[in-house]
Amino acid sequence: MKFPDCSNIVCCEIEIIPRYCETDQAGVVHHSVYPVWFEMGRTELLRANGLAYRDMEKAGEFMVVAELHVRYRRPAFYDEKLKLITKLGKVSASKVEHIYELYRPETGLLLAEGYTYLACVDSQGKIRRVPEYLYPGSDQKV
Repeated sequence: MKFPDCSNIVCCEIEIIPRYCETDQAGVVHHSVYPVWFEMGRTELLRANGLAYRDMEKAGEFMVVAELHVRYRRPAFYDEKLKLITKLGKVSASKVEHIYELYRPETGLLLAEGYTYLACVDSQGKIRRVPEYLYPGSDQKV
């Protein structure tokens, strides 16, 4: 697999429609689901840059969540259309930051926000330098 020189797309948006199994009896999305959705956002941001976790792992580069923060502002409900925006934040030799915002698109209401820090490790779990292709490029696209 040939990896790109850098990440030119630093923001992506996906639609999420909460499933019944992701909610409580009142139809409110359970707090444990948001980190799963954040991972979906990261995966699609990688895909927009022509990357896939599978290819990175074949190359011996594994991204692990080192820190996760979620701020719940308003409830999300079963079967409503939501918009998740995932942005590439700061990238350093040791970590990659992603920033998340979850909205109710018809009103623009911010429901949750958060961030993650990912570290790069090898197949034995030893920390390694973040690959150059995960750094934002000079011709970033939003």
